[in-house]
Amino acid sequence: MMELGLEGKVALISGGSDGLGRAAAHRLAMEGARVAICARRGPHLEAVADDLRVATGGEVLAVSADVTSAADCQRFVDAAVGAYGGVDILLNNAGTSAAHGLEELDDEAWRADIELKLLAAVRLCRLTIPLMRERGGGAIINTTISGAKAPKARSLPTTVTRAAGINLTKSLANEYAAANIRVNTICLGLLKSAQWERRASNRPVDELYAEIASRVPLGRVGEAEDYADLVAFLVSERASFITGTAINLDGGMGAAV
Repeated sequence: MMELGLEGKVALISGGSDGLGRAAAHRLAMEGARVAICARRGPHLEAVADDLRVATGGEVLAVSADVTSAADCQRFVDAAVGAYGGVDILLNNAGTSAAHGLEELDDEAWRADIELKLLAAVRLCRLTIPLMRERGGGAIINTTISGAKAPKARSLPTTVTRAAGINLTKSLANEYAAANIRVNTICLGLLKSAQWERRASNRPVDELYAEIASRVPLGRVGEAEDYADLVAFLVSERASFITGTAINLDGGMGAAV
């Protein structure tokens, strides 16, 4: 088994109550990291944290927070530092899919997407990078999408805000490399998540996954565990020479490498 060197590291995960964020929290806790998760639904988040503690035997802190709020971002970071003493890892995972044509979107829709997918990441990076510097380094992952590199028609506003997230990643990687703070982005394709479960409506979600798998060269929809494994590797000592990268996790579906 590859030793990742995550024992005792402090990891903050936004959007950690379901799907990909929950899978990442589980994986990091299994590796011995001390995990703090945030999401908006407090009671559900607490129940997830309880489940993760039982499943992993690890430390999991739940903080009810809306990352579109600067005050909530500050409270999330303060709670993690109060509980664990610092920050080593940040996973900016919060976000939802939004794909529309230009004329369907008003200014408020654009503002909401920018707040959730870009400014939330900016705020959490700004709050945690000084704390990582104090500890001699750290690792940040900004979750984006492969479509941000080569957007299709009617893919707004997500492809625009996620493209900004890729740019943010590269800029921060260059700025903070000397402080041993690595910044990468995982560009998602079609992965199983709570969002797809909601879209399935009254049909079995497995039927929906089988249908959309035809779009993927590898012939399947990705698992949440595929994401969690990549997160764990990228924030680990095994990836100590990887920064400023945008890695597609899409089964070959992306139009750009």
